[in-house]
Amino acid sequence: MLKTHWIRAAAAAALTTALVAASSNHAGAQKSVLVIKGSDTMVNLSQAWAEAYMKAKPGTQLSVTGGGTGTGVAALLNGTCDIANASREMTAAEIDRAKQRAFIPVPTACALDGLAIAVHSSNSLSKISIPELGRIFAGGANDWSAIGGKGGRMVVLSRESSSGTYVYFRDNVLGGKNYRSDALLMPSTKAIATEIAKNPNAIGYGGEAYFRGKAGVKIIPVSKKAVGDAIMPTDESVKNRSYPISRELYMYTPGKPKGGAADFIKFCLSPEGQKVVSEVGYTPIK
Repeated sequence: MLKTHWIRAAAAAALTTALVAASSNHAGAQKSVLVIKGSDTMVNLSQAWAEAYMKAKPGTQLSVTGGGTGTGVAALLNGTCDIANASREMTAAEIDRAKQRAFIPVPTACALDGLAIAVHSSNSLSKISIPELGRIFAGGANDWSAIGGKGGRMVVLSRESSSGTYVYFRDNVLGGKNYRSDALLMPSTKAIATEIAKNPNAIGYGGEAYFRGKAGVKIIPVSKKAVGDAIMPTDESVKNRSYPISRELYMYTPGKPKGGAADFIKFCLSPEGQKVVSEVGYTPIK
């Protein structure tokens, strides 16, 4: 679900002019409006950063939208955003397309995320392994009894293919295998959390911040192998990578960050910006 948050929005005509100016040149002088697009995992975090940034620097304007990492990367390649939020690294093909447009995308890791596995709070399952997740999401396990839970047909929830989290989970948890054909593709991690909260047989994945403290939702500890200690995503386990589905969250810019983009990224990496990371529910990278 595309989500837009304007801060200190001007009149519509003025905003249109500013956005055209922002999209006409990747790395010129600081833009009237700093345009940030991409990762659904990061949209709430980026909005919180933007609000804190505006308090620190009155008079600046930012546009933050979600839609998925693929949306952000496409906008970066098309020159219609200044920063692309990404919950995965850009692919070689995407980098090649950027080079064809005469720039090299530069990632800045700005936060850490323990990609959480979530079920309904009534689910009796106490832990899960990466191999079991493969059987569930790529096919092979259809009933909760197949992995030690109470009987009941699983309802498997996934993000859409434009999501960086979809790609990251496929590559790092499913070993590159395709998702099962009956997986329900949800438009956002928030939608996954909402569905899990009302469906006792549902299982899904997503950025930990969307599941922490949500009524009706339980985060399941994960073990890397079928036999081994299962670990919850915490700041400590995500930082030391003992939680097996830990990842970095990125801001991509067309070349080395400059102007307003550089100033905003510097703020996000500052102690104040990293405090926002904790407040939203992710793990500070610094």
